[in-house]
Amino acid sequence: MSASAVFILDVKGKPLISRNYKGDVAMSEIEHFMPLLMQQEEEGALAPLLSHGRVHFLWIKHSNLYLVATTLKNANASLVYSFLYKTVEVFSEYFKELEEESIRDNFVIVYELLDELMDFGFPQTTDSKILQEYITQQGNKLETGKSRVPPTVTNAVSWRSEGIKYKKNEVFIDVIESVNLLVNANGSVLLSEIVGTIKLKVFLSGMPELRLGLNDRVLFELTGLSGSKNKSVELEDVKFHQCVRLSRFDNDRTISFIPPDGDFELMSYRLSTQVKPLIWIESVIEKFSHSRVEIMVKAKGQFKKQSVANGVEISVPVPSDADSPKFKTSVGSAKYVPEKNVVIWSIKSFPGGKEYLMRAHFGLPSVEKEEVEGRPPIGVKFEIPYFTVSGIQVRYMKIIEKSGYQALPWVRYITQSGDYQLRTS
Repeated sequence: MSASAVFILDVKGKPLISRNYKGDVAMSEIEHFMPLLMQQEEEGALAPLLSHGRVHFLWIKHSNLYLVATTLKNANASLVYSFLYKTVEVFSEYFKELEEESIRDNFVIVYELLDELMDFGFPQTTDSKILQEYITQQGNKLETGKSRVPPTVTNAVSWRSEGIKYKKNEVFIDVIESVNLLVNANGSVLLSEIVGTIKLKVFLSGMPELRLGLNDRVLFELTGLSGSKNKSVELEDVKFHQCVRLSRFDNDRTISFIPPDGDFELMSYRLSTQVKPLIWIESVIEKFSHSRVEIMVKAKGQFKKQSVANGVEISVPVPSDADSPKFKTSVGSAKYVPEKNVVIWSIKSFPGGKEYLMRAHFGLPSVEKEEVEGRPPIGVKFEIPYFTVSGIQVRYMKIIEKSGYQALPWVRYITQSGDYQLRTS
């Protein structure tokens, strides 16, 4: 079972728009939602599911809006939450920003979208590219004689329209890996994981079938390719776009699909593996009497010398009562951000194997206060092109289309910081 009704509420809990899909829950039940939410907030026990009698409220918050689905039955909660997040995604693509004002300005389109997104409580057409074919921003300009349901809605391949044509057939593949890392004050890695996504930008004519080959360890073992020469990667928590044939992947690990047109995320994966910190940070804090403090930060690139990290930002926490900042850096620039109590050291280009220094001097009215506060971790942001930490590789991309055209696949690898923090002593 799924949702009975969907509501969009403002920040005070007042309904802006709603759609009753099944009629088995009174629409007035939504009046109980905000008092329940506030009660749980006061008790510090806020949950994504609230209940009033036999009615259950499954809700998410986005910007200054609440999206709430109601149900009487034992609904498939993960399906309802996926639908609510997908609704946010579709509305954001239509209105750029999803907030109270964009709902009020586009009541007719929002209602039409709610009609198409769900039918009798079950998700229906949730692909914004397909929806934009027959629900346009200029809804009042539609001529009734021309309005028709696109074949994609009734088609087995609902995410791709027929008759797409390009002069130049190309596929751009981005393999993006985010490194989540937490290092304690002794230099030991407490948490490290890689979260990867493979994104495609597809400019292909017709209805092509694509087959993507990765250096997947399970595939290598199935095909007898595993060995010292072939580096493979063991993927965990793999999630695919709806276009991927899951049965085919389960049988022989082949990633086979008819892609949507344009940009989309083909898959995501996770690797719980010991990652060597790509940018290592050491910091020393020296206090002079009760009036000033000096912070010295050393950053070292612990990745291959031929690689370069771009847009590096190192956020160094400083005492909340610090003032009169002075900086000296061996490369890049440093600035004090008093509202966040941090110094941000920016380095445009950081080659692997290099080591850089930054010194910061601050006036400090009360050194004793800082002892009580404790010190937040140092945060690092970066992006390293042409490099993946896990060693994942696109081995091939086969493009098969009945007209037999030649198409070019382009691959780009990027490693970037996720939640990357180093604690200081």
